[in-house]
Amino acid sequence: MPAEVNTNSGSVLDRIIEARRISVAHRQRVLPETVLRMAVKSAASPRDFAAALTRPEINIIAELKKASPSRGLLRAEFRPVELARGYAHSGAAALSVLTEEEFFQGSAKDLRDARKACEIPVLRKDFIVDAWQVWEARAIDADSFLLIVAALSDSALAELLKLGHELGMEALVEVHTRSELDRAIAAGARIVGVNNRDLKTLEVKLETSFDLVNAIPEDCIAVCESGIRDGAEIRRLRAAGFDAFLIGEHLMTQSDPAVALSALISSAQ
Repeated sequence: MPAEVNTNSGSVLDRIIEARRISVAHRQRVLPETVLRMAVKSAASPRDFAAALTRPEINIIAELKKASPSRGLLRAEFRPVELARGYAHSGAAALSVLTEEEFFQGSAKDLRDARKACEIPVLRKDFIVDAWQVWEARAIDADSFLLIVAALSDSALAELLKLGHELGMEALVEVHTRSELDRAIAAGARIVGVNNRDLKTLEVKLETSFDLVNAIPEDCIAVCESGIRDGAEIRRLRAAGFDAFLIGEHLMTQSDPAVALSALISSAQ
């Protein structure tokens, strides 16, 4: 059964979560969890996502995202293999690959192809509401997966984190407010991502990260997500206490995302 979902978090997130629940229910009938469990046995060993985010360097999680609800189509020529190789060559610490089909035009194949093309860890970026999706993430060779606190009950969040650990994956737990951060910490999150995008309005404010970073425990890995566009912002956020930075739309809308990533890292040093 799907994990309990919190539906008081804004209309955009509500629509995506509801669509995801319907999709997962259908896919569970086609591909039962028992089959996924067997597939996990032959999956590639997980790469260490947490270690990649704590290097003494500028740690960028470079995102592969074809489209988004706020901006529509971001990149008509979307080639995961080329993007993954370019990002890895340009110094990305890890990749984030959208696998949600309806709103982001992603797929599990995008993640598989990207991971095969590089040696760095790959995060499955999706709207996970069910343990089946965590098993699927490992079966398609994801090294980590996203959990959005606003979309899950406390019990579901803890349950999915625990399953990830059992499968050798440390989840990126995304928060937007202090109350969500408190819930993430209580559930045992070790990698906390502050998303500067309000999922109710889709407005982006970097101040969200600065407001929350001091409340993230020292033993957690702090990730800043959304709205980062230049090296000066990364320097400020790094000085405030962030360990890593997830960057998607800024890179995806550049003519050469790999070159843009290299320039961004250089300007942040």
